[in-house]
Amino acid sequence: MDSVNLSDLVKEFNLEVIRGFDKIESTKLFIPDITRPGLQLAGYFMHFGPDRIQLLGNMETAYLNSLSGEERRHKYNALLATGVPCLILSRNHKADPILLEIAEKYKTPILGTDEGTASFSTSVSKYLNVELAERISIHGVFVEVYGEGILMIGDSGVGKSETALELVKRGHRLIADDLVEIRKVSDTTLLGRAPEIIQHLIEIRGIGILDVKELYGVSSIKMQENIQFVINLELWDDNKAYDRMGLIEETTNILDIDIPSLTIPVRPGRNLAVIVEVAAINFRQKSMGYNAALALTERVFQN
Repeated sequence: MDSVNLSDLVKEFNLEVIRGFDKIESTKLFIPDITRPGLQLAGYFMHFGPDRIQLLGNMETAYLNSLSGEERRHKYNALLATGVPCLILSRNHKADPILLEIAEKYKTPILGTDEGTASFSTSVSKYLNVELAERISIHGVFVEVYGEGILMIGDSGVGKSETALELVKRGHRLIADDLVEIRKVSDTTLLGRAPEIIQHLIEIRGIGILDVKELYGVSSIKMQENIQFVINLELWDDNKAYDRMGLIEETTNILDIDIPSLTIPVRPGRNLAVIVEVAAINFRQKSMGYNAALALTERVFQN
């Protein structure tokens, strides 16, 4: 099962480690949800998920401060006894000495942030949803063209990397070459990026490995992007009938999500970078409600 180390969360959000108990590195998070345990502090634990991060904000802190010391001890004990992975105090709230006492008993890490409770909760949930998302890795090249995330797939040697390099020279951005890590961050959204070890790198046969960021600057690369559509590059087959009108709606299924796709035949003399640029613009135009092929069909029928 995929997991995120608590230490990665601490680094990502610059959290203050109030008490770590040598468990920051070893604690793993498996659930992307974050809980504000107001009901649990009031004594209601039905449907409570003890494997979620616990976040105390203004309301929870005000409620606890209204209680006597013995009552707070009972509330903290009931919550931390469930084995929650950590407890985070937002808005720079100071840790209650009684909380630290109970945290010592159960060795529960206590962390702090100066961010607002709602915004911090949203940011953490978004981060964990991406990091814990269902994922696969596929052979291909992923680029951003005119703001559209385009995944190019096809047989090895068909020209994917060369096309990506030409697109970078034309002002677009490389996200991943050769291997693309794809995460299903929602029921309708796929996020693509490069594995860390090959970020910014591209392989061109006859030249070797190139660092795109060093050659063309930081504006030539992007860390990740949603996959808007897929282009399948294949060697031209004279015996195959290719779509010439654009009326055929193709899709490629990745992680049970159907992504709009195109099949583009490759042969000498075709400028693939220009074709990919036009495909990106045409895809955006279709998304905005205009389809040139349908418009032509309507003209034909009108005449």
